[in-house]
Amino acid sequence: MFLRLGRLVLLVALVGAVVASPVRAQEPPKPELARVQEETVGWLADLLRINTTNPPGNELAAAKYLAGILEKEGIQAEVLEVAPGRGVVIARLRSSPVPDPSRALLLLGHMDVVGVLKEKWSVDPFGGVIKDGYLYGRGAIDDKGMVIANLAAVVALKRAGVRLDRDIIYLADADEEQGGDSSIKLIINKYWDKIAAGFAINEGGRVMVKNGKVQYVGIQASEKVPVNVSLIANGTSGHGSMPRADNPVVHLAAAVAKIGAYQLPARPNTIVRRYFEQLSKIEDSDTAKWMRALEQPERADHAARWLSEASPMWNSMLRDSIAPTMLRGGIRANVVPSEARATLNIRLLPGDTIDALLADLTKLVNDPQIRFEIEPDAGMPAPPSSIENELYRTMERVSLQAFPGAIVLPFLSTGATDSAQLRLHNVEAYGLFPFPLTEEDAQRLHADDERIPLDSFRKGIDFLYRVVEEFARAR
Repeated sequence: MFLRLGRLVLLVALVGAVVASPVRAQEPPKPELARVQEETVGWLADLLRINTTNPPGNELAAAKYLAGILEKEGIQAEVLEVAPGRGVVIARLRSSPVPDPSRALLLLGHMDVVGVLKEKWSVDPFGGVIKDGYLYGRGAIDDKGMVIANLAAVVALKRAGVRLDRDIIYLADADEEQGGDSSIKLIINKYWDKIAAGFAINEGGRVMVKNGKVQYVGIQASEKVPVNVSLIANGTSGHGSMPRADNPVVHLAAAVAKIGAYQLPARPNTIVRRYFEQLSKIEDSDTAKWMRALEQPERADHAARWLSEASPMWNSMLRDSIAPTMLRGGIRANVVPSEARATLNIRLLPGDTIDALLADLTKLVNDPQIRFEIEPDAGMPAPPSSIENELYRTMERVSLQAFPGAIVLPFLSTGATDSAQLRLHNVEAYGLFPFPLTEEDAQRLHADDERIPLDSFRKGIDFLYRVVEEFARAR
């Protein structure tokens, strides 16, 4: 690194050019960015008030709102209605009349959100309510905060007139939560020429705060593969007053109990090993000891058990995971049904197959009344993104400058993102969720009272902008 920088400085001296140093990322926010930061809270609040619960989605209304902001800034935005009421918005900052798609940077976020139980919220989940320094709303973390952070980066670069040496493409897409016919798969298959890029920044990472300070920046370079499986029990229907041995509710309950108690062996891959290796440098001594022990064959099994018990996330990162999430059966209290069903939400490590896992579960359940059916729209295993290229090094460098004392580490996310589809199309895609969050706030993703701290939101916008500018600014 130092030799390369030395040659670069020598070349600049010879040709008399001015080359910006990476130290720029340590400077306070530019005036243009500072003004954008003040506007973004209103943008996010407005976006949260557009109910894009999926299904049905309603992303077209959100896409039009975002396009309106872009158009006011003189940035041409294209809204594509990919299905009735469902849409995406695409915009581009050009670096040259004939750009190179292999160098382009795609900034991606999704507008759809999961549903809510309103009675469980302390505020209106679609009210964009600000209270006690937090902005509440479904999607504040997943993923409308990211959508607005990407928008802020594009708008600030345009206002500042930053000269680019690669195109920046803005995409706010739809149907991420369901992964259905209106998702990133459609955009890639039908509109690839509009978003073709060599690099992408998306959700999926984390900036973790502990004891009031950023502990680490996790850059998602890979993710587990989601597969939903129906667990189906069949039997003979009849009157509830005459119980039968083949009652499908009983057989389903027994099968779910076995599967719920089953834990697959730990098999940490390269990114997970690198994650624990790096994290061990800042964890308490006891935790760090077991993180390092993953590399010791004689202690690896015990280390994996200790780490799995210490954190649900670590448990899932280490192995294929199975979570029973839904139960369905029966039509009346006095009727034994002929069928009962459960849904298993399975997350596979990249490279593992669902068929092999279901063969193991069939042996575990050992019940001829039980069968497994794989539901459609399963995720696709994708290769990991490189942790050695220019974008990763830029994110690493800016992270260390933005959060002194923190460490940067590669991250395998247990949740699925649109990045997997991009990786399958040779895009080096990364999750860089830029907002510093405590574990308590991070756990509100998909939960009641989802919220984002306003201070963290502003810091995340500054952080993401610095990464994008550093990577895309012409030297």
